[in-house]
Amino acid sequence: MTDALIVIDLLLTAVSATAAALTRDPVRQAAVLALLGLCLAVLFTVLQAPDVALSQLGVGSAITPLLILLTVRRVRRAERPDDHPDRQE
Repeated sequence: MTDALIVIDLLLTAVSATAAALTRDPVRQAAVLALLGLCLAVLFTVLQAPDVALSQLGVGSAITPLLILLTVRRVRRAERPDDHPDRQE
């Protein structure tokens, strides 16, 4: 039973890692990276490494995608032209 879980999770990890590499939109890429982090956390749990699984869950599934989304938001705001009414050109 454990071997089947490992094989299934390895396949899901490979698929999500490939999808993350092929995705061009940063917002979608952040979502796929969160899924990849979750797959890896499950794999580490099945392989009886709960401390590594918790670290992966926190960093790979939450913090990294959040930082990507915040960065994308900041860059998109910086690219927008300012529409201040008191600004004269």
